[in-house]
Amino acid sequence: KDPAVLDAMRRVPREQFVPDLAVAEAYHDNALPIDCQQTISQPYIVALMSEAAELDGSQRVLEIGTGCGYQTAILAELAAEVISIERHMPWADQSRERLHGLGYTNIEIIAGDGTLGWPERAPYDRILVTAAAPRIPEPLWEQLAEGGILVIPAGDTKSQDLMAVKKCEGQPVVTHLSGCRFVKLIGAAGWDESNN
Repeated sequence: KDPAVLDAMRRVPREQFVPDLAVAEAYHDNALPIDCQQTISQPYIVALMSEAAELDGSQRVLEIGTGCGYQTAILAELAAEVISIERHMPWADQSRERLHGLGYTNIEIIAGDGTLGWPERAPYDRILVTAAAPRIPEPLWEQLAEGGILVIPAGDTKSQDLMAVKKCEGQPVVTHLSGCRFVKLIGAAGWDESNN
């Protein structure tokens, strides 16, 4: 419902982020497979997560799970700065090149374990996690600024609860957004890769 989010989604060409074979489906409201057993989230979920972050153009955002870079681009339209971490090096390189080619200058993409966040640039006003965690990763909570919002799907491997968690006097205040199903968040503070 947020007009700023809807405008951002109109500006970002989703067909640039999907595989060639899926271009005809780029604007269908469903997730689409991409490489490395990952997906590009359905537009509704991207919009819901972006809206839940309550961005006004002034925030520094940490995104966990760059993937193809579509959610990253939406965030870049709405925030001052986006730092995105992707564990698959080829995806990090491809997304960096794609987003640079689309003219984004407020995005930094890092290859690494997103469950550990990126303490060098903390604290973050907002953190968005685009993969399912068994629980809120402690390093991400520590890197969230007081008053900041963490948007994350958490639960078991088959279904999760998409939540917006605000840090109020160091404590989590949870808003439940939707049931969902994301790929697993792999890493030291997420799911074990050997069980992937």
